[in-house]
Amino acid sequence: MRTHFDPDEVEEFESVKDLLVRRCLAWAGEHGMRADEAMLAAALDARHRSRDGRLACWDARQVRRFLLEWIPRHLAAERDVLATAPESLLTLLRYLAASGLRDPRGASPAELEAAVAEAEAEYPAALADPTRQGIGKFWAQTALDNGIVLDDERAVARFQRDVDAGRVRFDDDLLDKLLEAEFAGTGPDDERAFPQSPVALPPAAELAAEAARSEVVRQLTALTGWVGTDGRPLTKTGNPRLADARELAALLDTGERDLRVRSSAEMPRVSLLLAWAKKAGLVRVRTGRLVPVAKAGPVLRDPETLWRRAFEAVFELGAAICAPTFEGSGSSMLATAFDELLPDVLNAMYGLPAPIPVARLQETVWLACQEYFLLDPDEDGFRQDVWRRQVERDLLTVFDTLSSLGVVEASHGVPDELYSSDLRPGVLGEFGELTEDDLPLPPEARARLLPRLAEPGPLVRLTPLGTRAVRERLLADGRDAPLLGELADAEAGELLGVLAQHYTRETAAAELDGWLAAHEGDVEPLLDAVRACPFRTRASAMLSTLVEALPDGRETRARLRRDPALGPVVLTALLETGELRPEDLTADEHSLLLAEGLILLLELGGPEAVVEQLRESAGRGAPELVAEVLDSGHPARAALEELRVLVYEPMLARNARLRLMPSPAPGSRGRPSGRGRKRRH
Repeated sequence: MRTHFDPDEVEEFESVKDLLVRRCLAWAGEHGMRADEAMLAAALDARHRSRDGRLACWDARQVRRFLLEWIPRHLAAERDVLATAPESLLTLLRYLAASGLRDPRGASPAELEAAVAEAEAEYPAALADPTRQGIGKFWAQTALDNGIVLDDERAVARFQRDVDAGRVRFDDDLLDKLLEAEFAGTGPDDERAFPQSPVALPPAAELAAEAARSEVVRQLTALTGWVGTDGRPLTKTGNPRLADARELAALLDTGERDLRVRSSAEMPRVSLLLAWAKKAGLVRVRTGRLVPVAKAGPVLRDPETLWRRAFEAVFELGAAICAPTFEGSGSSMLATAFDELLPDVLNAMYGLPAPIPVARLQETVWLACQEYFLLDPDEDGFRQDVWRRQVERDLLTVFDTLSSLGVVEASHGVPDELYSSDLRPGVLGEFGELTEDDLPLPPEARARLLPRLAEPGPLVRLTPLGTRAVRERLLADGRDAPLLGELADAEAGELLGVLAQHYTRETAAAELDGWLAAHEGDVEPLLDAVRACPFRTRASAMLSTLVEALPDGRETRARLRRDPALGPVVLTALLETGELRPEDLTADEHSLLLAEGLILLLELGGPEAVVEQLRESAGRGAPELVAEVLDSGHPARAALEELRVLVYEPMLARNARLRLMPSPAPGSRGRPSGRGRKRRH
């Protein structure tokens, strides 16, 4: 059973949500816990409709988002139902841990308990704050307040007509505020982001050493020392005096000491480093002087901390990095949208297997600029060409700046075919041949780009320092960014569950090798985790991942054919791979496979799908078939109980209600033949 779905996998998500809610409620009843069905479903909806969409990965931020943002913003219900949310969430989190579904990259169970308790204290105030609701919640709550049952389509339609006619009273001022907030985009960002491939990083000591070797770290340290405790005077325009700027250029080795300029503002590298030091909180301006920030002392003594601060400051340096080509030319497009476009550029470079051609990034950034500034496609071609070339020059400057910090590594050469293979229609892609609609760039951009990708040009890739920094930003944005080695201490079942869903075959093998190295190479806990998994679809995926990752995985699987717990999963896999034929199975194995198939269908499609399948395949013999499954000895007892309660018993009851009884013919006084004694007149 998966716990992550793409936004367009609506039916698949709904089936798993129903299954999880059903199993969680049953588990809660067995363990004396309480949960509301609607609140459990809402919690899963909230995680599905989030940046990463991982249903089983929770931390304090996600707890607060659900209780203090999602419910106040989206859920309209009776007060007593909403009041159950904290307790229901706590039950769900405990169930995820108890059933082996928890994603170990989230918070620990103890941390989650504390997070729920903390958010619960703020929950009543959040519910009572009308400004936290969305537009949909506003109208739904207004309808509820007017006695409308939201499931009654006619009543809702009548309510809408009453609103349009002005017969419903509501808070106009509040609605205006909510509309303004909606338009400004001040609500939580729930747009799904692309999942990232797992990356590997060097040991922390190596990364710290790389940070200490950064040119910008050296320059910022030297600049702050040059400012001194007494500071340096500034001109009326806020720039260093020219003589001071020349001295600083020599100290920082910017190559600008002997430039023929009239002002230090015309020394772009010195100006950039001064702006950088200010944004990094190392120096500031006070009463016409540039002075050090007293609290920056510990940062300057720790090169790695200084590097991190310098990296975060980069996103605020668009105007300093993308300085106008000539005086009076104005800011470039890239400088104006720098804080939005630079993260996209770095994210696009993250985890790539080969250096990416700068030309490819230049085209995508130019396309983003056109959308950001809503350029008219019929705009004068010459002007657009000038703007595009300026964006391309600015992006080269950005990479030069990032290279000096140690974020990117620049090189020169012919790009890998990876970066041109998706630009031609007819090429075979992951899901078949690429059509014109599948291509990522418009025709004119591809026409410019393809010749450039066939010849040597500038290439860039993230350094390990840059990869770590971008990953930290991805995580802060709520995105999924796996790191090889981070699961070494995970529980066996949680490890296999994550590998099965979020790792490639190669990265899963690498992560599993690390886990085995930390657990004395013992495979048995992994097999026990598959045995204990209460979800057959998940158990199958876990075993498949394990088999593919282990050098002797296929031999291990073959030996498990008669394992009491794993047998049905193994038999299914062996039949799928052709290692077994149907005629090789015993009668007991046939029964186990039949049970496995119905249980899988129940998990994936729900009881309705099982009933429909049985009607098509077994007809009137369906109850007898299900009875055979229930007596098969299949190890998934909880699933068999669901099959009995949700499929078998309703099927028997339905058959009893629909049983055909012989009807007496008219005038027969109930005799079946219809030839009874006639009445005398």
